[in-house]
Amino acid sequence: MSTTEVVGADEGTTDRWESIREMPPSAKLVAKVLDYNETLTQSQLAEETLLPPRTVRYALSRLEEADAVDSRFSFSDARKRLYTLNI
Repeated sequence: MSTTEVVGADEGTTDRWESIREMPPSAKLVAKVLDYNETLTQSQLAEETLLPPRTVRYALSRLEEADAVDSRFSFSDARKRLYTLNI
């Protein structure tokens, strides 16, 4: 792979993550975990990130404010919400 190809790939990634760059580390971690896993609940995110549930809630609220994640109710359990990355 040439140097030009690597730079071109980085430029596309920069634009995609731009809305998250200035967020707290917990929000960045939650976003990255959602990038690897299509849809997760808040409790699954806490389990995957090893963050406390309260921190995950805060990270999700910051990501929702920036329109970086979408949430919807779970069909199998209406008490839970499913989160997906929107960038």
